[in-house]
Amino acid sequence: MAATTVTDAGSVRIITEVIPATDPRAAQLASGSQAPAQTSFQTQGFRKAHPKVLGTIHIFSGIVHICFGVILTMSEHKNPSLPVVSGILFWLGILLLVSGSLLVESERRDSPVLVKTCCVVNMGVVLGTLVATGIHGTAIIQNMPGCGKPGPFQIRPEWCLNMNGKVLSNGLDCTMVLLGLLEFCVAVAVLAFGYDTVRQHTYSQLAL
Repeated sequence: MAATTVTDAGSVRIITEVIPATDPRAAQLASGSQAPAQTSFQTQGFRKAHPKVLGTIHIFSGIVHICFGVILTMSEHKNPSLPVVSGILFWLGILLLVSGSLLVESERRDSPVLVKTCCVVNMGVVLGTLVATGIHGTAIIQNMPGCGKPGPFQIRPEWCLNMNGKVLSNGLDCTMVLLGLLEFCVAVAVLAFGYDTVRQHTYSQLAL
């Protein structure tokens, strides 16, 4: 039974009820009083960008880059193209996997440090996509390896006579350029929301 005490203080009557620990209402009151303390809004602005969705896009793009890098490296071991020689497909793919994993984790953890890390990694993604676009664009306008203007007493390799390989290579490079544009837009969105969140967090710390 709950003990009730009535106290009169002037024109105000105060009713105090003592609830035993075994009462179910005690557990509800305890959980209700602790809920606000467990909720944090430090990265609420960053979560408006749906980092889990953006991270999934980066992870998928990273897997595509690495898979194409393995396939092209194996198929072009005799006459590797510029993207294969530069290794852009591998290191950009790894960078995208790291960025995607951090973004997915930031959806579950309320950590300003994690948001800052995502911003730093996505700055690398922005630079990487710009470099990759330049490499793939250069590969499109270039001839196939070894198919330039032959010198005296030189014969062009057999693969120069088959232009289907060049068409396929150009199509793949164009696909990588479009995919890089998507990655660039995702990284810019992460930087925009992340910068705003970090700025608000820094302002709140200075205010305290």
